[in-house]
Parts: sequence; C-alpha cells; structure tokens
Amino acid sequence: MAKTKPLPPIDNLMQKIKDCLDIGAYKQTVHALKRRAERDIDLLDALYVLKNGYHEKSKTSFDEAFQAWKYAVRGKTLDELDIRIIVAFDESGMLIITVMHVAKKEDGK
Repeated sequence: MAKTKPLPPIDNLMQKIKDCLDIGAYKQTVHALKRRAERDIDLLDALYVLKNGYHEKSKTSFDEAFQAWKYAVRGKTLDELDIRIIVAFDESGMLIITVMHVAKKEDGK
C-alpha cells in the first residue's frame, strides 16, 4: 500500500486558525487538556493567543510519525502571560496539541 503524500505547510496559517475558531472547527487533544491543567492555562487564554498571536516559524515542525505539520503560535494573554500553542490540522479542522508557558531564558532574558 502506497503512503499518502503529506500536505505541504499552510501559507496562510493565522487566517486558517481564525477560520477554524470562528466556526468551532477545533478540538483539544487529551495531551493538551492535561498540559493546560498542569500549567494552569485557561482555554480562553489559549483561544485568545490563537486569534491574536503570531506564527512562531522556528518552532514549527513536520511530525514524521503522524505525517503532519505541527505549527507553533505564540502570544501574550490578556494577563500578559507569554504562551505557545502547538496546533495541527486534519479533515475535521484544527487540533490543539499542547499549550505551554514560554520560559524567559528562551528569549535570552
């Protein structure tokens, strides 16, 4: 059986994320739910960053195991918390894979 060719990376990522959020075509993985609870990151904060953050291209990668692109979105919550969210896409929409705080040392601070 031939492997299906992986999709190319999305060029208009932030628009695709907003479109998925607008129509409710997103879901959180079990991993994301667990990490949000562990890291005390509210879903509304994560959704706010997805709508208002930026594509952190240096943290975006191709996942060989799942044959899918994982995109990093970074931004500040209304409370000024710096967070990163990893998302991917499937036929049903956007998957929120994980959510994390960005450590200050990562910025060289």
